Amino acid sequence: MYKPIQATKTKLQSILLMLLLALLLISSAYAQAQAKQPNVIVILVDDMGYGDIGSFGGNFVPTPHLDRLAKGGLQLKRYYSAAPICSPSRAGILTGNYPGRWNFCTFLATKEHNKKAEQTDFLSTEAPSIARFFKNAGYATGHFGKWHLGGGRDVLNAPGFSEYGFDEHASTYESPEPDPLLTATDWIWSDKDSIKRWDRTRYFVDRTLSFLAKNKSKPCFINLWPDDVHTPWVPKADDDGTIYPKNREGEAAFKRVLKELDVQIGRLMEGLKQLNIENNTIVIFTSDNGPMPSFKGSRSGGLRGSKLSLYEGGIRMPFIISWPGHVPAGRIDNNSVVTALDLLPSLSKMCNVNLPVSYKGDGINRAAVLEGKPSERTADIFWEYGRNDIAYNYPKAMDKSPALAIRSGRWKLLMNADGSNRELYDMLTDPGEKTNIVTANEKLAAKLRLKLQNWWNQLPKLKE
Repeated sequence: MYKPIQATKTKLQSILLMLLLALLLISSAYAQAQAKQPNVIVILVDDMGYGDIGSFGGNFVPTPHLDRLAKGGLQLKRYYSAAPICSPSRAGILTGNYPGRWNFCTFLATKEHNKKAEQTDFLSTEAPSIARFFKNAGYATGHFGKWHLGGGRDVLNAPGFSEYGFDEHASTYESPEPDPLLTATDWIWSDKDSIKRWDRTRYFVDRTLSFLAKNKSKPCFINLWPDDVHTPWVPKADDDGTIYPKNREGEAAFKRVLKELDVQIGRLMEGLKQLNIENNTIVIFTSDNGPMPSFKGSRSGGLRGSKLSLYEGGIRMPFIISWPGHVPAGRIDNNSVVTALDLLPSLSKMCNVNLPVSYKGDGINRAAVLEGKPSERTADIFWEYGRNDIAYNYPKAMDKSPALAIRSGRWKLLMNADGSNRELYDMLTDPGEKTNIVTANEKLAAKLRLKLQNWWNQLPKLKE
């Protein structure tokens, strides 16, 4: 009896040892996979035109650091913001939803302004948040820069950053928890601020690098959202202490601010190198909406429109993504259409972050495109800007677009909510939107109008 029992015991021990080794291997593989999750830095600059920087055709000032970032990664030439104005554009990135689903239509201001614009006072905490999703997946999360999704002026009940999933933050006046170093007075900026206007981007870069250094044991997701290059342009003083130039909406001031922004992007990239994490960090550079002033369209890179416009100059943004070893260097994608709403599902896929089963996004997973594999877009894209005649009277003249737009394949239709003022453009042959072909293509225009009208009708509406 002894030998069979001993043999069985030995066999069981062998099986248990094999199971233990298998569990250790699985655990080790999981740990390695977690360790390889990349950091993510989403740089969202403010009011940058499609043609502001060198790699996108800009010639205002040299932008060597941004050009270097572009050469080391991928440029998308058909990337679109979620809106032609800051607050809804930012809501689109954070939630992956059309901003109108959360009652964002234009920039947030006073309660009276928001009511007249038929929109909310702040982003609901019931809204999805990319930061919350990444935090739940083990990421450290930070927001450094402009917020403009609630808070400031007389809106005193906006939720704090932690309720959207951020571990650390430093933001400006237009936020629920403004940084005292940036807000010496009760306004967007002041000469009395401890961190001067021209040093804000430097400060946000420093906070980003500090956050990364403190959290080297885990992956980080960071919003780096400077308020450059939004007016007023307040460059650093000359050596003699004189503020130059005095015109804070003039081209000379803009050039100085753009040059300093480029320097700070260079500091960021050098900081990643010093932390030895540059190869494990996804860096995205883009803008919230088009430029204003546009200097007679020169900042829009030949595209029609500007900030506040649904023409291309208001919603088509420069876009650069870098991730050494994963995103091919020096690649330019002239054809793949990607939107701000796609960033949440795409980055989640690239970082192995599982989204909740309950999440319903309006973007699509374009991770393959962001990793250098161009593809056509099959899903339509929708925009709105202008719910009434009170709060949406800009821009003027030929840059003022109808209130709604759809991009479906090569076609783009714009119209007002009542179906009036229809404009149809072939974006492959007429990217400048110069020739309205709606009359010659009534059947196509009617089809697109129905799609756009149905989308608009299902959005929630807040009435004054």
